[in-house]
Amino acid sequence: MVAEAQPLGIPRGDLAAATVGIEPVPDRFRVLGFLDYFVLWADLGVGLLVLLAGTALVPGLGLWEAFAAILGGTFIGNVMLGLAGVVGSDNAVPSMVSLRPSFGRRGSYLPSLINVVQLVGWGAFEIFIMAKATVGLTHSLWGFSSYGLSAVVWGIVVILFALGGPLVIVRQWLEKAGIWIVLVTGAWMVVYVATHADLAALASRHGDGSLTFAQGIDLVVAMPISWLPIVADFNRFARSSRSSFWGTVSGFAVANVLFYSLGVLLILVLPTGGLIESIMTIAFGAAGLALLLGDETDNAFADIYSGAISIKNILPALSTRILVTGLGCVCLAIALAVDLNSYQGFLYLVGSLFTPLFGVLFADYYLLKRRRYESDALYPATGSGRALSGVNPVALVAWGCGIAAYLTETTYVGWLGGTLPSLAVSLVVYVAASVTLERVRAR
Repeated sequence: MVAEAQPLGIPRGDLAAATVGIEPVPDRFRVLGFLDYFVLWADLGVGLLVLLAGTALVPGLGLWEAFAAILGGTFIGNVMLGLAGVVGSDNAVPSMVSLRPSFGRRGSYLPSLINVVQLVGWGAFEIFIMAKATVGLTHSLWGFSSYGLSAVVWGIVVILFALGGPLVIVRQWLEKAGIWIVLVTGAWMVVYVATHADLAALASRHGDGSLTFAQGIDLVVAMPISWLPIVADFNRFARSSRSSFWGTVSGFAVANVLFYSLGVLLILVLPTGGLIESIMTIAFGAAGLALLLGDETDNAFADIYSGAISIKNILPALSTRILVTGLGCVCLAIALAVDLNSYQGFLYLVGSLFTPLFGVLFADYYLLKRRRYESDALYPATGSGRALSGVNPVALVAWGCGIAAYLTETTYVGWLGGTLPSLAVSLVVYVAASVTLERVRAR
């Protein structure tokens, strides 16, 4: 029997998957494989904000230092991203639910709320930069521009994308159009910059010292880390953890290295005062910018969709579609007034909060529980009186120690960066405290 299709040619099952809340994903929706995740995370790993982050590496770092920071930060961040996704694909649960066994059900509410705040921030940034780029594009082509109108149009588009859900976006948009937009645009920019650069002069260029190498690592690793709190929201639809892990890691690595490097080169080779202006100076730059704008929508979609899922970790009875629409409107409202000058500081803030948070998750899932979570740990009964239904203070203390380590290192030391110390501190504190408490209880 041929499955009934929706009017727009979208399979009914793909649309139905958009209504899945925080419960384990039914087997009929666990259909994504390696190629799906490679496409998804390669696409999510590119965009104007990634290029903008790349421009922040210079002139503080020299060219080779910047490239080294890009490779090092991508490796560290991508391993963490892939491991966080495995927790979701192993158990078919979203990211914030995966924190329940370590933090307790109510303990997971705090990271859920913080995640909603950062996702609203990311969503607002995405709409902001799409609207600003549209203004530059329309003014260049037709002499007309309206930031407010552009923001509203893009806000509506990303809300509609988020309402479609992960399977629709991956299989009907990214695989059929989005990934090709990325490949064509990225390849053309690389060719243009490579043929217009004085490579010898760039290679001999040194940084001015306004950014240390460790800070460069933190700036790069912040991008994959910013996806840590939502990766399981998408990887829970995987057929297998192996395929989702390698698809996620390889796809995001390619995109992160390419677009951070492009950001560095664009600002060095075409120093016109800003990222959008640099892109517009490229031959067919207007077309390339238009293509990037079309692809940028999937990043904002991911922010809004996962923000709704994070709220459902606290209030599971709320409608996913209502939450998606509401969060999209909030992002749009903020985008009309947000100041993009705070973007670099926002990236560091994300790293300081979520690196140690997932240090606790990695310690609990991979070291203590050996990749095995029981159902009652993920979905403890309300009012059962068990510790898992409440708050695990050990996890909160370990998380707090990791945050303190990040801020202390970046404020008073600086040479090592905040990522690895905060990850190590939260992981070690959680393991040590948990093992000690277990031994005390066993006496």
